[in-house]
Amino acid sequence: MGTLAEKSPDAIEREGPVTRRRPRAHGAANAVLLPWLRAQSINVTRHAAALRPFKREEFGTGAAMPSEGHIQVVNDLITKLRRGLLKMSERVHDSIATASDNPTSAMLQTVVARKDKAHHWVQGIEKIWDFYFELFGQRQGKYGDWLLSCDRIAMDCYQAAYTGLGTARTVPAPPPFCYMKTGFAPATIRRGIRMRRLGKQLNPFPLVQLPYHRLVNPWTLGAVLHEVSHNLQSDLGLNKEIPRQVGLRLLKADLGRSVASVWVRWNREMFADMSALLLGGPEVVGSLMDVIGRAPAAVFGFNPKGPHPTPYLRLLISAEMLRRLGFEREAEQYARAWTRIYPNPQTGTIPKAVLATFPKACALAVDAMCFHPFPSLGNKSLSQVIRFEKKDQKMIEESAKRMAAGTDPGIIPERFLIGAARFALNHHMARPGVITDNFYKELVRR
Repeated sequence: MGTLAEKSPDAIEREGPVTRRRPRAHGAANAVLLPWLRAQSINVTRHAAALRPFKREEFGTGAAMPSEGHIQVVNDLITKLRRGLLKMSERVHDSIATASDNPTSAMLQTVVARKDKAHHWVQGIEKIWDFYFELFGQRQGKYGDWLLSCDRIAMDCYQAAYTGLGTARTVPAPPPFCYMKTGFAPATIRRGIRMRRLGKQLNPFPLVQLPYHRLVNPWTLGAVLHEVSHNLQSDLGLNKEIPRQVGLRLLKADLGRSVASVWVRWNREMFADMSALLLGGPEVVGSLMDVIGRAPAAVFGFNPKGPHPTPYLRLLISAEMLRRLGFEREAEQYARAWTRIYPNPQTGTIPKAVLATFPKACALAVDAMCFHPFPSLGNKSLSQVIRFEKKDQKMIEESAKRMAAGTDPGIIPERFLIGAARFALNHHMARPGVITDNFYKELVRR
């Protein structure tokens, strides 16, 4: 027959609760107790049966449905946790059978104690099950094509990074998975991170959270490149080497420990900005301006514990990266526009030492992060692994014209379509709604 832990949910549901013995009568209380005990056995059995693995087809039949890889790793997690629940359920059934035969207070308290433990376990699994059910369920609605489009951009980012490496690395799987959530800021949850929403279980694949207002305006989706880059830093084994190199470079330049520690603290967010620029080109800086272009108090406000570079400096760091890549004109344009909006950083709370050393520190940090070879990249630099050159920008601009006209944008990589949408918008090539429709239509077609 097999134990409960070995049986499928369907088998459990068909067989019903386990009864070890036929209960005997034990007075008037049994008129309530015995039916109640039987109900507890039924409840825990049905709970276990309901928290079953997912089937891919229940989330639609189109291209936007979750991949087999995503379903498989989630089901592996649910099955592992459910196995523990089923073992608990067996213990509950055993105690119910014993208490039904001999319903003493001690026996009945064993039932409720085991039932309570199983109930807490059910709640934990249910929380995880609900999280993925909601995540995968978004692919059934009208926003499924938008999320699929972002998945394809994220996949292209990974392909660009891994094919550019100087040495082979284990290919990570599954790829990033995008989902929509209300709120101001995009976010990501990296692979292998313990998630509170998963009961501190390890997140099995990168999650990219995108607000609705970003999806509505695809020229702001430089956020996808930024959030995916956080995952690339981890998956490429750069989490320790990047801050180490940045810190060493600034200390060797005698910029002081306090200044070096600020730039080291900023390393993850700065890396995501630099990598996003390499993945998408100059138009990504415009997408960054969308995010950080806020009231002067916020832009000039220094957070001594914050992981993000102070917004005023953050844009200028991207301008320095543009200069290093040979886009001097674009770098100058962005820097001039930014400093016209925010002409006096002295009015904020940025430490004097950070402001005074910024030009030198910025140049050194960009060089250490993007133009220094790393062993985990096959002794290549980040800018050699993920290449962006003027020819790539020409490709983006040509595709922008085609996108605006509603014609095939060509063989352009998926990640470049964000820049094409931005270029088309900035140069009034078509109405925003037309650009949006054609952007998603092209990505879904692929």
